[in-house]
Amino acid sequence: FRFKDSLAEHLQSADLVISHAGAGSCLETLEKGKPLIVVINDKLMDNHQLELARQLHRDGCVFYCNCSTLVETLQSMDLSALKPFPPGQPEKFASFLDKVFGLQ
Repeated sequence: FRFKDSLAEHLQSADLVISHAGAGSCLETLEKGKPLIVVINDKLMDNHQLELARQLHRDGCVFYCNCSTLVETLQSMDLSALKPFPPGQPEKFASFLDKVFGLQ
């Protein structure tokens, strides 16, 4: 896809998602509980996509690869090894801000 505001309609029917490592795409997919393979673009400045992909992989939530290893990843992956992405806890951030600004 080119840019879309939301992938929700496509994610609903997906059995597997293959995406770049943009934070929005990754989080939207993981929040829907869909298995995800992240294909990093290692030509990006500072390679921030690799940092996100590695952390999500360390957390057991995604597989990651680059374009040249995608086929190998598809052949060797075990989707049952992926862990569910933990739900967000925005109340923790709100509590942190309250403490920082002395509102608590």
